[in-house]
Amino acid sequence: MPGERVEETVEIPTRVLVESMIREDATIDAGELYAVANALGMSDQQVRLHIRRLVADGLITQEGRGRKASLRVGAEMQSSIGPDVEFVRFMYDQDRGQAEWDGVWHLVGFAVPETRRADRDAVRDGIVRLGGAAIQGGLYVSPNAWEPYIDTLADRLDIGEYLTRLTTTDLRVGDLDSPRRIAARLWPLDKIAAGHERLLGVARARLDRLTGPAELSQSEVLTVLVELAAEFTRATEYDPLLPPQLLPQPWPGTRARAVLATCWARLMRYDLDSWPRMFQHYSEVIRHAAADASSADGIGTADGGIQH
Repeated sequence: MPGERVEETVEIPTRVLVESMIREDATIDAGELYAVANALGMSDQQVRLHIRRLVADGLITQEGRGRKASLRVGAEMQSSIGPDVEFVRFMYDQDRGQAEWDGVWHLVGFAVPETRRADRDAVRDGIVRLGGAAIQGGLYVSPNAWEPYIDTLADRLDIGEYLTRLTTTDLRVGDLDSPRRIAARLWPLDKIAAGHERLLGVARARLDRLTGPAELSQSEVLTVLVELAAEFTRATEYDPLLPPQLLPQPWPGTRARAVLATCWARLMRYDLDSWPRMFQHYSEVIRHAAADASSADGIGTADGGIQH
């Protein structure tokens, strides 16, 4: 029909699906797992093989077979998939103007010896995951106060003696001294924006389904949850969470997160037998964001999102 939104397909690795279905009691309902997998276009065989690998690696235990199996997740796997709730909260604080940038740049430099190449690679990757951008060899910068996270990374790798930390309000990169122009040079903003545009498209399409006349079944609700969580993770995994002052405006990440929060508020109206652990961790942050936005601006635009 004219004007009908085309629903984008979300590619979800089997690992992400399984992790998303872990309940608060560290179990996975095998029947729900297979039902959601089928709704996402995965075969039973695909899921079964992944479960076998997890069992072989000692990450889960299984009693029974197929959709009647009892799956329990071990401590190692549980500890490795906790969501970065603190960073999600920070995203929404930025969107609401509650995390204003103070103009301070935070820098870290490292010179890890060649004999510890693996640790050198690990600290570099960790800094990038925290949103750091390379200014030159071994020197990285972020506009956010990342020192506690840098210290945790250094302690974990035992490389504190090779790190240098500093802050400045007077950063010049090449011939650039404008903070916004520096950000545009150091971070791939077009690529990051494209990821948020895709998240926005996925969230709008799922919101259409959530606000439609048909009541969703439990497996359909879980399918939407998994799709939204997977696309949100994909869009934000390497987002440096730059303050709005450093970003082109309007920034698609702000809009995408607003529609996502509205989706989450709609989903939480459903009374499921048990919610996956991942979504319970996120729900308070995103529900508050949805409530704040809707009370300030109202819900009910053409795409069902939050007005701005």
